[in-house]
Amino acid sequence: MLKNFTRTLARATSLLLMSAALVGCVATTRSIDTSSDFHYDASYDFADKKAIVNELTSSLLADARTNNFIERPVVISYGIANETSEHINTGGIADDIRANLLQSKQFRFLNQRQRENLVNEADYQYAGFVAPEERLTEGRQLGADFLLSGTLRSIEKKQPKQWRLNKRKLIYYNMTLEMTDTTTGEITWTDNVEIARESSQPIIAW
Repeated sequence: MLKNFTRTLARATSLLLMSAALVGCVATTRSIDTSSDFHYDASYDFADKKAIVNELTSSLLADARTNNFIERPVVISYGIANETSEHINTGGIADDIRANLLQSKQFRFLNQRQRENLVNEADYQYAGFVAPEERLTEGRQLGADFLLSGTLRSIEKKQPKQWRLNKRKLIYYNMTLEMTDTTTGEITWTDNVEIARESSQPIIAW
């Protein structure tokens, strides 16, 4: 009798453990407020991008020279160089900075990504496929007054190997943005944003 009870109890326990494991393996999804300071670990994420974009565009728009232009200067963005050890899509940073500056109505931007397509379209129109009166006028594109460019760098530090319950990692990010005068080659404005974050992770985790 006791033997049967023990066997039944063991089976019930096994079923409970299997049920718990299955429940723990169920995928879940929830929405995250993109304006919140939310981080899973020390690595770069969307909250860092928003902080970088907001701080650098605010700095540029507050610059005294920026506010003294008689006409809105024409800017071309040459993107953000990624010099970190991570695969970070810095194009998103450059796009958001450009969007903020355009919305400020203080700058005009050239579409650097579409230059080759613009040339191809002009070649097509002048190849005889478009009536002369419908062709675009060559030599009318704007020239850039300033180049906008930047660099994202990082430094990662890990704790030395030793006996411990948690492993810690520190990551430092530095994002530099600059405006270069196309006439003189002078850097007329520059600023940077620093982000440092430490994460702690248990050696054994579920």
